[in-house]
Amino acid sequence: MKKVLVTGAAAVMAAAGVGLVAAPAEAASAIQIYRVYFDSPGKDTRSNASLNGEWVQLYNTSRTSRQLKGYKLRDKTGYTYTFGSFVLKGRATVKVRTGKGRNTTANRYWGRGSYVWNNTGDTATLKYPNGRAADSCSWGSRGDSKYC
Repeated sequence: MKKVLVTGAAAVMAAAGVGLVAAPAEAASAIQIYRVYFDSPGKDTRSNASLNGEWVQLYNTSRTSRQLKGYKLRDKTGYTYTFGSFVLKGRATVKVRTGKGRNTTANRYWGRGSYVWNNTGDTATLKYPNGRAADSCSWGSRGDSKYC
């Protein structure tokens, strides 16, 4: 029955002069932006604690560990964090914090002395090592964080 309906719909579209274009579906990236905390708590003092209150959390949706070497996280302005050799376990998260610190499996540190994520609106984009976009998350001026 479904096959007849689909064939019938294709015939109606062809009769109406509407062309069918087969486009490959893009699979969602296993590594996704889960949450962005763009407005660190308290006053923006540029202290390391304040800078590290600003972060992007990535989530590995698969059960398989993923090597993130060469993945890039960037904002609209072009500030870019590039992952060195780092394995994100399956179903695990990692936060990329703006300031300085000691890298762990739960936190990676950008090492910046100024903020990256704009409180008035911005876009975080995660890119594969080949430069293609893996995921992105945008927000406006409301709130202090965004679940993506």
